[in-house]
Amino acid sequence: QVYKGLDIITNKVSPQEQRLCRHHMISFVDPLVSNYTVVDFRDKAVALISYIFARDKIPIVVGGTNYYIESLLWKVLINTKEKASTAPGPVTDRKVELEQLDGIELHRRLSQVDPEMAAKLHPHDKRKVARSLQVFEETGIPHSEILHQQQEEEGGGPLGGPLKYPHSCILWLHADQAALDQRLEKRVDDMLAAGLLEELRDFHRRYNQEKVAENRQDYQHGIFQSIGFKEFHEYLVSEGNCSPETSALLLQKGIQALKQVTKRYARRQNKWVRNRFLRRPGPNVPPVYGLEVSDLLRWEEDVLKPALEIVESFIQGREPPAEPVKMEYDVNENKRSHRMCELCDRVIIGDREWAAHTRSKSHLHHLKKRRKLEAASHAAETEGDSGGAETSGEDSSLPL
Repeated sequence: QVYKGLDIITNKVSPQEQRLCRHHMISFVDPLVSNYTVVDFRDKAVALISYIFARDKIPIVVGGTNYYIESLLWKVLINTKEKASTAPGPVTDRKVELEQLDGIELHRRLSQVDPEMAAKLHPHDKRKVARSLQVFEETGIPHSEILHQQQEEEGGGPLGGPLKYPHSCILWLHADQAALDQRLEKRVDDMLAAGLLEELRDFHRRYNQEKVAENRQDYQHGIFQSIGFKEFHEYLVSEGNCSPETSALLLQKGIQALKQVTKRYARRQNKWVRNRFLRRPGPNVPPVYGLEVSDLLRWEEDVLKPALEIVESFIQGREPPAEPVKMEYDVNENKRSHRMCELCDRVIIGDREWAAHTRSKSHLHHLKKRRKLEAASHAAETEGDSGGAETSGEDSSLPL
């Protein structure tokens, strides 16, 4: 939402709603800027939060990109050297340049300069591997060493440095999965009714058509990675160059892809909250209060009223009437353990991911297949041993 354009596809707050409450950090970055990072977001947002506090107001951080919210809650990011320019144009940072290299080569380079970090990262996770290499190249210090320094600061923990704002609280709006899926599908339909296709065509014509023609489109950085834009790539590039029937099929394909990826992203958001906010070890973790939003007809009773009571309690310095959500976590769990599944020829990072992998259909299928081969091989060996034995008193050369 920081980028200008694609207001419908990114679900930006309407101008009418913005007039009800002052909003920040919306539509201020040029769409062609591809090197705007979470560090840029944090630096601008932290300055705004200080400005809001100075006016005796309360900043409310709203969003679904939880990684960006984490950057405001904890000291978890690493500053590298200043960018040469933030002007619009084909400016790329070192991380983007590194991502153009082969993933195995990137991981090999990282293993040479920061073996500890290389052991924690999957070789196929080019973005994280490239980021760790960038940190080393631009600071001269291994990424893993900087993270250890953050964790060892007062208030730090296994997942990062200390909490920046000690009196924070998190309101987590969650819904029944079936109700959420239905609502997300309807949201896509509402986007189409609001003029989504016209917005996509205009944005493609202004910013992406030339890139596609030169085969240099990039759906991994900046606004072009927004959910919804790349899903309509085939429809946009073929419109006017194919039959109406083919165009209609590509359009439906894009709509269905948008619905699927939206639901998948919502699941990932909820998983992030559970794993990073609720199971996060360490002393400095803001309380998370769950608000059930499955039934929108009960918004006042289930969401608005309890949310106001929680926030007012925090302002007044007393215990909120609601209990924060609690989830057990294993203090011994290693989120960065490195295991190689020889059976599936896959690298698995994290204890929980390994447990899930060993229960997966794919792994069990390979395990069953191997056991069958081993059983067949064992049977063949047994048959060979018994077939080679001779019975006394009989001519072994005679046919049976």
